[in-house]
Amino acid sequence: MNAKFEPTGSLPAQPPHPLLHAYYDDEAGRHRFLRRIFDETAADYDRIERVLALGSGPWYRRMALQRAGLAPGQRMLDVGIGTGLVAREALTLLGGNGSVVGVDPSPGMMGQVDLPGVQLLQGRAEQLPCEDASFDFVCMGYALRHVGDVAAAFSEFLRVLRPGGRVLVLEISKPASRTASWLLKAYMRALVPLISRAIGCRRDSARLWRYYWDTIEACIPPRHILASLEAAGFTQVQRHVELGIFSEYTATRPLQ
Repeated sequence: MNAKFEPTGSLPAQPPHPLLHAYYDDEAGRHRFLRRIFDETAADYDRIERVLALGSGPWYRRMALQRAGLAPGQRMLDVGIGTGLVAREALTLLGGNGSVVGVDPSPGMMGQVDLPGVQLLQGRAEQLPCEDASFDFVCMGYALRHVGDVAAAFSEFLRVLRPGGRVLVLEISKPASRTASWLLKAYMRALVPLISRAIGCRRDSARLWRYYWDTIEACIPPRHILASLEAAGFTQVQRHVELGIFSEYTATRPLQ
């Protein structure tokens, strides 16, 4: 996997949300901000995630992978592998004959992955360092809001999947209810950062979780994500929702 791969998408660029000027002012600034904040907060990430998910994260990720069709013996690509939270649950489902490759732009986050046998590659969703038709399953866990171009990312997912392969995109969606949205905003933008400081995390860790909410609030709506998967060439495009906020987008690469 040493060859360089050119972006495959010819669709118009589709950022997941507008520029967030409280954090950066242009696309280059977005790349710098994300690289720095993920590298610098990587050591705290799993601790804060356990607080955010109230300890339910492993169970939910495993159930979502099962619902999407991950099966023993498959080869899975984890795009935005981060610290390996999704990959860890995938390994329990894949068994000894399955395998996981993880891609992430942050060396700091990948440095926290402690999963023997998982191959790690530095790269971005919009230009995956992977061969055509080389995976049975592609997953992206809560990283869609951090890509630069949703259309390019989905085109790449299609490219690296084998015919009949499945994709799962996990995301947190803004609640439809104004009250629920306000409560989630207060939780992610105020309470989780407060707890992160109380348990001794770095100051940037608190900022990361405030940024998470801001990207959720500004993100393109689910119907646009579904349309983008269809425009990329996927079929059987669906969205499953848990607790009104946890979106599971699934789709299939056509057999021909």
